[in-house]
Amino acid sequence: MHGPSPALTMAAALVAVLGWVWQPALGAEPPTYTVECRLENGPWHPCVMTVQAVGERWQIDLDGLRVLFRHDGRGTVEMSRSSGPWQPVSGRWQEDHALCWDGICAKGAFPLD
Repeated sequence: MHGPSPALTMAAALVAVLGWVWQPALGAEPPTYTVECRLENGPWHPCVMTVQAVGERWQIDLDGLRVLFRHDGRGTVEMSRSSGPWQPVSGRWQEDHALCWDGICAKGAFPLD
């Protein structure tokens, strides 16, 4: 025997590379995205969206306000403003390609699911 076949070696290398690319390192900071946000119908401001788990947990930081979001995987999204109580919210798209949740909107490049 002369070791594994080149195809098997290539498949193992691909799995190793893809696993490294798709799996965050332990202890790594969650990714952040600089986007635009607004409260109610106010002006757009730069803000930061941090995604702890895509489609499950994320937060928006805008001018000292931190808004946390969580999705239960069954269609319910809840929001908490600056450590306030969790409340269910509805997400909706606007014509300007902004995604809004009961009074806070974000637009820009960020992952959805």
